[in-house]
Amino acid sequence: MSPEDRTFLTGLFEAAVQAADPALAIAAHLPPRPQGRTVVIGAGKGAAQLAAAFEAQWDGPLEGVVVTRYGYACPTRRIRVLEAAHPVPDAAGLRASAALFDAVRGLGPDDLVVALICGGGSALLPCPPGDLTLEDEAALNQALLASGAPISVMNAIRKQVSGIKGGRLAAVCHPAKVVTLVVSDVPGDDPAQVASGPTVPDAVTRSEARAMVTSWRIALPTAVAQWLAGDQGQAPDPGVPVFAGHEVKVIASARLSLEAAAGVAEAQGVPAVILSDAIEGEARDVGRVHAAIAREVALRDRPFARPVVLLSGGETTVTLRAKGKGGRNTEFLLATALAAEGLPFAALAADTDGIDGSEDNAGAFATGTTAPRLRALGHDPAAFLAGNDAYSAFSALGDLFVPGPTGTNVNDFRAILLR
Repeated sequence: MSPEDRTFLTGLFEAAVQAADPALAIAAHLPPRPQGRTVVIGAGKGAAQLAAAFEAQWDGPLEGVVVTRYGYACPTRRIRVLEAAHPVPDAAGLRASAALFDAVRGLGPDDLVVALICGGGSALLPCPPGDLTLEDEAALNQALLASGAPISVMNAIRKQVSGIKGGRLAAVCHPAKVVTLVVSDVPGDDPAQVASGPTVPDAVTRSEARAMVTSWRIALPTAVAQWLAGDQGQAPDPGVPVFAGHEVKVIASARLSLEAAAGVAEAQGVPAVILSDAIEGEARDVGRVHAAIAREVALRDRPFARPVVLLSGGETTVTLRAKGKGGRNTEFLLATALAAEGLPFAALAADTDGIDGSEDNAGAFATGTTAPRLRALGHDPAAFLAGNDAYSAFSALGDLFVPGPTGTNVNDFRAILLR
């Protein structure tokens, strides 16, 4: 990849992240000051940055606590920041869930709770119900992550196996007013799906969650399956009176970030096409579809004429077939590189939070020469893909994209440039 193309694609990613900057997003959505206390709670990979932005702009007293992933904290003055494990929950997450409940108990009708919610909160807020344990919830997360099910399915199941998700945290805030500010990382921007909606109830029922388990053939841990089979501890219905008067606002999303990236591209003379901000499905399959579109453009200038950059967002999934290293963006990109081998394209796929899966990279760069370069080094790119080991493939080429934690999260960012 030429330095020019790498700089261009990196600039688009940075524009997308900047559009979801917590300070800018918070500024337009500050609620009115209450007569009573203001308590801030939150969860997600960007929760600390949201908390810092909120307290910097809030004209009045406040207190509170938020939880973020290890290594994602930032300085705050009045809001306590806790750290816990992601994507598999740990004991620190248990303590964080308890701290959030403690922060909102005993509030009155003149008090205000501001919930700052963004992607990653599902794993950061373990709260096993009934006789289930942290180990059971961790095993559930691992089963969901390995299943290839879309995020909406995973979160619907998580909500039925939790004491905090699915609006349960908001219910404890009653009779205080709750204003939830959401940075959306889910396709379609349904706020009830982000972080499994600790302060936003969902209409999906226990029986519907059970049907999802069957439909997606998810191998649940035995204890979790037994819990789901019963009716105890179902998620509250959105129509329950304790939620009356609550407000929910999506303050940043993939759509807004892709539009910002498109604007930067067009300012540099490269027309941009947003394919979708809500793409789901198996990462390698989505990669092959993107490659097919790129091939049509490269060979026939249709459905878009060159030069053009194809942008897309959403959240793909990876069905684990082996124990390689990587995430959904590197897997998408390796599949794209194989299917579009030889074509004159340059691409970047990355997670806007700065981490793709469990490694240190946000994603990677690829071109039509990615697969041949791997073979020249003695590697089989198809074997890397079959082994869910895209990280190792791009590491061998020196093409990993490692910006570090960004402080926000509107999910996947994909850009394919055809000059």
